[in-house]
Amino acid sequence: MARIAGVNIPTNKRVEIGLTYIFGIGRTKAKEICVKASIPRERRVNDLTDAEVIQIREIIDRDYLVEGDLRRDRAMDIKRLMDLGCYRGLRHRRGLPVRGQRTHTNARTRKGPARAIAGKKK
Repeated sequence: MARIAGVNIPTNKRVEIGLTYIFGIGRTKAKEICVKASIPRERRVNDLTDAEVIQIREIIDRDYLVEGDLRRDRAMDIKRLMDLGCYRGLRHRRGLPVRGQRTHTNARTRKGPARAIAGKKK
Protein backbone atom coordinates (compact mmCIF):
# COMPACT_ATOMS: atom_id res chain seq x y z
CA MET A 1 0.00 0.00 0.00
CA ALA A 2 1.45 3.32 -1.10
CA ARG A 3 1.34 6.16 1.42
CA ILE A 4 1.48 9.60 -0.19
CA ALA A 5 0.88 12.92 1.63
CA GLY A 6 -0.26 11.03 4.74
CA VAL A 7 -2.99 9.11 2.87
CA ASN A 8 -3.07 5.38 2.12
CA ILE A 9 -3.69 5.00 -1.62
CA PRO A 10 -5.83 1.94 -2.52
CA THR A 11 -3.62 -0.66 -4.19
CA ASN A 12 -6.03 -2.19 -6.70
CA LYS A 13 -6.97 1.08 -8.45
CA ARG A 14 -5.24 2.88 -11.30
CA VAL A 15 -2.72 5.49 -10.16
CA GLU A 16 -4.76 8.29 -11.73
CA ILE A 17 -7.82 7.33 -9.65
CA GLY A 18 -5.89 6.44 -6.48
CA LEU A 19 -4.31 9.90 -6.28
CA THR A 20 -7.79 11.47 -6.04
CA TYR A 21 -8.06 10.01 -2.52
CA ILE A 22 -5.70 12.81 -1.45
CA PHE A 23 -7.60 15.95 -0.40
CA GLY A 24 -6.85 18.68 -2.94
CA ILE A 25 -6.11 16.38 -5.88
CA GLY A 26 -8.88 15.73 -8.38
CA ARG A 27 -8.85 13.96 -11.73
CA THR A 28 -7.14 16.81 -13.61
CA LYS A 29 -4.29 17.23 -11.13
CA ALA A 30 -3.88 13.44 -10.89
CA LYS A 31 -3.45 13.27 -14.68
CA GLU A 32 -0.88 16.10 -14.54
CA ILE A 33 1.07 14.28 -11.83
CA CYS A 34 1.09 11.04 -13.87
CA VAL A 35 2.37 12.93 -16.92
CA LYS A 36 5.10 14.68 -14.89
CA ALA A 37 6.18 11.36 -13.35
CA SER A 38 5.88 9.67 -16.78
CA ILE A 39 3.61 6.91 -15.47
CA PRO A 40 1.28 5.24 -18.01
CA ARG A 41 -2.48 5.75 -17.48
CA GLU A 42 -3.30 2.06 -17.11
CA ARG A 43 -0.67 1.39 -14.38
CA ARG A 44 -2.07 0.20 -11.05
CA VAL A 45 -0.88 1.43 -7.66
CA ASN A 46 0.38 -2.01 -6.61
CA ASP A 47 2.53 -2.13 -9.78
CA LEU A 48 4.40 1.09 -8.88
CA THR A 49 8.06 0.79 -7.97
CA ASP A 50 9.44 2.50 -4.86
CA ALA A 51 11.24 5.02 -7.06
CA GLU A 52 7.98 5.98 -8.79
CA VAL A 53 6.18 6.41 -5.47
CA ILE A 54 9.00 8.64 -4.22
CA GLN A 55 8.86 10.63 -7.47
CA ILE A 56 5.08 11.15 -7.11
CA ARG A 57 5.58 12.19 -3.47
CA GLU A 58 8.22 14.77 -4.47
CA ILE A 59 6.05 16.19 -7.27
CA ILE A 60 3.09 16.62 -4.90
CA ASP A 61 5.23 18.18 -2.15
CA ARG A 62 6.87 20.58 -4.60
CA ASP A 63 3.96 21.67 -6.81
CA TYR A 64 0.66 21.18 -4.97
CA LEU A 65 -1.04 22.29 -1.77
CA VAL A 66 -2.77 19.23 -0.30
CA GLU A 67 -4.30 17.73 2.86
CA GLY A 68 -3.58 19.63 6.11
CA ASP A 69 -1.99 22.70 4.52
CA LEU A 70 -4.90 23.15 2.12
CA ARG A 71 -7.48 22.66 4.89
CA ARG A 72 -5.65 25.20 7.06
CA ASP A 73 -5.49 27.75 4.23
CA ARG A 74 -9.22 27.37 3.51
CA ALA A 75 -10.07 27.77 7.21
CA MET A 76 -7.86 30.88 7.42
CA ASP A 77 -9.57 32.38 4.33
CA ILE A 78 -13.00 31.91 5.93
CA LYS A 79 -11.75 33.29 9.26
CA ARG A 80 -10.35 36.35 7.44
CA LEU A 81 -13.75 37.01 5.85
CA MET A 82 -15.44 36.69 9.22
CA ASP A 83 -12.96 39.05 10.90
CA LEU A 84 -13.41 41.63 8.16
CA GLY A 85 -17.14 41.62 8.76
CA CYS A 86 -17.90 41.54 5.05
CA TYR A 87 -21.19 40.07 3.78
CA ARG A 88 -19.70 36.66 3.01
CA GLY A 89 -18.10 36.58 6.45
CA LEU A 90 -21.42 37.36 8.13
CA ARG A 91 -23.12 34.55 6.19
CA HIS A 92 -20.39 32.14 7.31
CA ARG A 93 -20.77 33.30 10.91
CA ARG A 94 -24.57 32.82 10.87
CA GLY A 95 -24.37 29.45 9.13
CA LEU A 96 -26.38 30.57 6.12
CA PRO A 97 -25.68 30.04 2.40
CA VAL A 98 -22.82 32.25 1.25
CA ARG A 99 -23.28 32.38 -2.51
CA GLY A 100 -26.66 34.04 -2.95
CA GLN A 101 -28.98 31.03 -2.73
CA ARG A 102 -32.54 31.53 -1.50
CA THR A 103 -33.29 30.77 2.14
CA HIS A 104 -37.07 31.23 2.37
CA THR A 105 -37.41 27.61 1.34
CA ASN A 106 -34.59 25.08 0.95
CA ALA A 107 -31.07 25.77 2.33
CA ARG A 108 -31.69 23.01 4.89
CA THR A 109 -28.20 21.58 4.45
CA ARG A 110 -26.64 24.84 5.59
CA LYS A 111 -29.28 25.87 8.15
CA GLY A 112 -29.75 22.46 9.77
CA PRO A 113 -33.02 20.67 10.54
CA ALA A 114 -36.18 22.80 10.65
CA ARG A 115 -37.22 24.08 14.08
CA ALA A 116 -40.89 24.57 14.95
CA ILE A 117 -42.09 28.11 15.63
CA ALA A 118 -44.58 28.58 18.49
CA GLY A 119 -47.99 29.90 17.44
CA LYS A 120 -47.37 29.32 13.73
CA LYS A 121 -50.31 26.87 13.22
CA LYS A 122 -53.32 28.13 11.26
